[in-house]
Amino acid sequence: MRITRTRTRTTRSRAAIGLAAAAALLALTGCGGDNDGGGGSTPDSTSGSDSAPTVRLPKLNGEKIEVAAVWTGPEQENFTKVLKEFEKRTGATVTFVPAQDPIVNFLGTKIAGGSPPDVAMLPQVGAIKETVAKKWAKPLGPEAKAELAKNYAKGWQDLGSVDGTPYGVYFKAASKSLIWYNNAVFENAGATEPKTWKEFLTTAETISASGVTPVSVGGADGWTLTDWFENVYLSQAGPEKYDQLAKHEIKWTDPSVTQALTTLGELFGKPALIAGGADGALQTEFPASVTQTFTGGDQPKGAMVFEGDFVTVNIAQTEAKIGTDAKVFPFPAVGAEPPVVTGGDAAVALTDSKGAQALLTFLASPDAAKIWAGSGGFISPNKSLDVAAYPNDIQRDIAKALIAAGDDFRFDMSDQMPQSFGGTPGKGEWKALQDFLKNPKDIAGTQARLEADAAKAYGN
Repeated sequence: MRITRTRTRTTRSRAAIGLAAAAALLALTGCGGDNDGGGGSTPDSTSGSDSAPTVRLPKLNGEKIEVAAVWTGPEQENFTKVLKEFEKRTGATVTFVPAQDPIVNFLGTKIAGGSPPDVAMLPQVGAIKETVAKKWAKPLGPEAKAELAKNYAKGWQDLGSVDGTPYGVYFKAASKSLIWYNNAVFENAGATEPKTWKEFLTTAETISASGVTPVSVGGADGWTLTDWFENVYLSQAGPEKYDQLAKHEIKWTDPSVTQALTTLGELFGKPALIAGGADGALQTEFPASVTQTFTGGDQPKGAMVFEGDFVTVNIAQTEAKIGTDAKVFPFPAVGAEPPVVTGGDAAVALTDSKGAQALLTFLASPDAAKIWAGSGGFISPNKSLDVAAYPNDIQRDIAKALIAAGDDFRFDMSDQMPQSFGGTPGKGEWKALQDFLKNPKDIAGTQARLEADAAKAYGN
């Protein structure tokens, strides 16, 4: 399976996006805020009902709609707010169906049992391709297509399309090239924000010498490790190689992969730099990797944690204040330019119901995005959403950088791949990189396993 958008970004444009994002983030690291990431007054924009609707929806009194997603905790709660607003406007009853990863397997079970959800939120481009190939997904109707065309850059439209036919609406995006840090630890250690990979490793050693383990890694969730690899690989190998590897046009035994794993091994190969060492990291789930970075005052279990803008949801579960206690810098440049990797979740209809298409139309509108944006931990690729909807300056500037990129960006590589390779716990890339974290010296063996699993998944 391959991404539908094949346009190659130039190094110059990638640099411009990276520098814009970096400038925005670095300028904000002195901003104050409250626990949910405050940092500037914001209009009352957390409710979809406090302003005139921008999208017309049909009356669906009595219609029942099921929506499946893997979201839990705050993400599920915030998405439920969006669904409640849809219910209010249409009269439909919407039920959230908790799904398991990998979601395609979950959907297959539901469909085989004759009870498919009406809409599924798919976190991988590969999952969209697979649902289309299995003839589960339904194309967008005219209203949803019109709303999508009005509010989204072509790159995001293409990511939700298969062979030119639009199926998915990318409701939630993620900026996945960010490193968040405990400011008290940095100040105590005399550490500064690094701009290059070499400086990052030096900063880690400086923090370690101060008595705090520098890096928190949620290795129990293999997707975090794929994000580490992708940022290193994009910056070091460049966008053309990145696209080729994502499509399996080059093998995982390619020298560029060897180089990226060697670079990543400079961190993973030093257990003293990772909270709990490799064994501890492999037992740490992503949410805990964040919260343990911002609890314990100036003696947390880890000083830095890498992940996307959605980290703010987990930070909000601690007493740390975003912009003062918790700060952020762009993923350091490994090659000539810092990487800019994005991700996202797309809504896809699995039934031909009127309600499913109406919900996709709503999710493609700024009205729906505005509701979750106000709750934090959310970035929308919807270019019609007023950035005033976001709760703090950090998220507003991340959103601005995402929209400014237009269709000139690189999407999460593992999410472009067949789900059996790039999105399944305990298998494929997730498992290979977990094994690599445990034994980072085995670069050749890791590459061989990655290539064998990729070849099987891609069928080539």
